[in-house]
Amino acid sequence: MIGVVGGGQLAMLLVEAGKKRNIDVVVQTTAKTDPAAKKTKQVVFNDPRNEYGTKLLAEQCRSITFENEWVDISSLLSLQNKGVSFVPKPQSLSPLINKITQRELLNRLDIPCPDWLSLPLEKSSEFDLPAGWIFPVMAKVARGGYDGKGTKIIKSSKQLQEFVRSDRSEQWMLEKWVSFEKELSIVSSRDSSGIVRSLPIVETHQFRQVCDWVFAPADVDHDVMLMIKNISSSLMTELDYVGVLAIEFFYGSEGVLVNEIAPRAHNSGHFSIDACTSSQFDQQLCITSGIEVPTPEMLVEGALMVNLLGLSKNYPISITKRLDDLRKIPGLNIHWYEKEDENKGRKLGHVTYLLDEKDVVSRKKEAMTILKTIRAIWPTS
Repeated sequence: MIGVVGGGQLAMLLVEAGKKRNIDVVVQTTAKTDPAAKKTKQVVFNDPRNEYGTKLLAEQCRSITFENEWVDISSLLSLQNKGVSFVPKPQSLSPLINKITQRELLNRLDIPCPDWLSLPLEKSSEFDLPAGWIFPVMAKVARGGYDGKGTKIIKSSKQLQEFVRSDRSEQWMLEKWVSFEKELSIVSSRDSSGIVRSLPIVETHQFRQVCDWVFAPADVDHDVMLMIKNISSSLMTELDYVGVLAIEFFYGSEGVLVNEIAPRAHNSGHFSIDACTSSQFDQQLCITSGIEVPTPEMLVEGALMVNLLGLSKNYPISITKRLDDLRKIPGLNIHWYEKEDENKGRKLGHVTYLLDEKDVVSRKKEAMTILKTIRAIWPTS
């Protein structure tokens, strides 16, 4: 049995992966209505950041992994010193739970990323952009931001001054605006022997800063693929990272730039559940359990993954009707997260469609055709 800190959809999908291998997963989460709690009877009902709750979790399993990076490193280190096994280790997680320490790590390793600077926590009467920067710029909260939350596009000097004068309890960073052709992502795993395995690199598309769809594998040159895989392997080796890790990239005239690092399974890797010999959750499960880790390979020519986000309260078509209509699409794989409420923009599920076309141009056309069909039934929020 393994444990997972967190009870959302990533933990739920890990529970489902465990059932395929007859490996039980116990989760630490707050409510019986959380997605993972609905899929397993083995739950420690406690806040995922609570040290005592994680101690109780450890009493039921041999090793513990994480749903997300919103963890208390000092508490985890305390438990590790008492013999609790974490995958990845808190020391490997520590530089990755904060976007600023992520960027400091990337800069130290000479891994390309957008130019950035840390904003002062205290209010500032005046703050100027560095030489060579122009508006717009992107502001990002250092910890806790996701799906467009904790980001702000700043379009003028006036907006910047208003922002630095505002009350901010969290640390923020500014990022130089990047003009990119594509957003790419890779999900990799590293086992306890140091072997790195990667899912195919994918192209991601955002809508209002939330992942809309994912196309696998991405249409990029071989040298770009090699660079991305080398970056992933180098980072995991440098951190002695054991587990699953995702890296998002910008790709364009400035080359490949690391956008963000997620030390966990990731939305961009969901296609692997249906399209690969071993999914990102299977990789996480095997590594955490200490069993042999298979090499993930594509079972098909390609795949399209589309997120199903919550729509407005007054949307005229019910969830039941939308899901029924999606089930009528031949070959569509539906993954529903069993969440209680349909809040606008909330990730409620995803669908995956396996692609048959041999060449990438035809395959992308095939993907965009099915995307149009899916979005006619379930539009973006």
